[in-house]
Amino acid sequence: MKKIGLFYASSTGSTEDMATEIKKSLGDLDITMHNIAQSANDEMTKYDALIFGISTWGDGDLQDDWEDYIDNLDNAELSGKTIALFGLGDQEEYPDHFLSAMGTIYEKIVSLGANVVGSFPTDGFEFDESSAVIDDMFVGLALDEDNQDDQSPKRIKSWCDSIRPHFA
Repeated sequence: MKKIGLFYASSTGSTEDMATEIKKSLGDLDITMHNIAQSANDEMTKYDALIFGISTWGDGDLQDDWEDYIDNLDNAELSGKTIALFGLGDQEEYPDHFLSAMGTIYEKIVSLGANVVGSFPTDGFEFDESSAVIDDMFVGLALDEDNQDDQSPKRIKSWCDSIRPHFA
């Protein structure tokens, strides 16, 4: 069984809560959670596969802890590693940058040779722009705890079912 590291950053607790729900949904897998703010620079190299939780702030900005950590990805040996992403954002307050921080992390890890899995439909969301959309799909699980928290459990289950074969 693959060792999976689930790395997240959370200012308000929402991303941590969603990371916990994702870990529960993938309970049959060997997943260890890490708050990126407390992670060693080389922590990701210990895992066969990774899941990243990213929230978008303001006009598409990375959450502060991801902003501080992102350069460490250059030395994380991501080439060929399977990675799934989940992102949190506010589609009503920030429709021009919905989940764009997830797009920023996606671009970075793809440039480092990662194999990203777990795209997610844009159906059911109302936003204008997002750098996290490629070919009409989000590059990872899309969550809006501010406006559609009632949809999160169903979305998490569906996404976890879709990525499970890549992590088993």
